[in-house]
Amino acid sequence: MNTEKVTARRLTAEEVSGLGLQDGIFVSAETDGLPLDCYAPAFLTEPGKNFEGGSFTARTAFGEEIHILPDNAEEGGIWIADKAGEEIEVLQSAGVLLNLALFVPNGNKESLEALYASARDAFGAGIVQRWSEETVEVPDVKVDLYEEPARGRKNTNGQNRDRRALDIYPTRVRFLEPSEGWRFIVEPHKEIVDDTPTI
Repeated sequence: MNTEKVTARRLTAEEVSGLGLQDGIFVSAETDGLPLDCYAPAFLTEPGKNFEGGSFTARTAFGEEIHILPDNAEEGGIWIADKAGEEIEVLQSAGVLLNLALFVPNGNKESLEALYASARDAFGAGIVQRWSEETVEVPDVKVDLYEEPARGRKNTNGQNRDRRALDIYPTRVRFLEPSEGWRFIVEPHKEIVDDTPTI
């Protein structure tokens, strides 16, 4: 866990009510019930002037949304950087969690292990971890994946329908949800040929 010491002071509820959405603050780094004795960079989810009692809501740099009563002595409170304040430990945003779907041509156990080993070499052993793994055999083909309104317009050919291109690999369909009111259309891939005359 990487932390850095930051000089900050704790704000009262009245001071917090004067903050805007761009003002950087520090709040408790506790996440999903995991007690962490340090703070995380955060921002209010709405301007403090909108506070009408209850608790302030802040979103940390790690995507956690927490509710805070600044004047409650039993809570970590809301802090702001101030050279005249005291030192607090702030959790650094030092890592990225990637949720990857990888297509490996002629994929087999050896090639997957080589891929994993090269990632560990690049970032360090013990850093790269496989949280979950699902291997699915897929055809090595390209398709054109589109999204179009669920109820297509009448008397129009396929060229004029409202549609938006999403991808060319069929494996992605398993991880996507169509937008509300839209449906997926999968067609054989057609290379785009540019017929624009050139000089």
